[in-house]
Amino acid sequence: MKINIKVHAKSKRDSVTGPLPDGTYKVEVKAPPVDGAANEAVCQLLSKHFKVHKRSVKVVLGSTSNKKVVEIQEE
Repeated sequence: MKINIKVHAKSKRDSVTGPLPDGTYKVEVKAPPVDGAANEAVCQLLSKHFKVHKRSVKVVLGSTSNKKVVEIQEE
């Protein structure tokens, strides 16, 4: 499945909210948006939220943007 997310990096906490009325998820991570650290944190957080292995979550669009498309492969 593919989901649209909006990422807030350098947040005070790690959290996933959604789906929102427009179908997107709001993802807050403590990691800074430097050298892919925020993307890594997003993948790890979403893997816990959807209860799948970390390698099953991948950013497919928007790797340098705060609006991303993430693919989650169900196991």
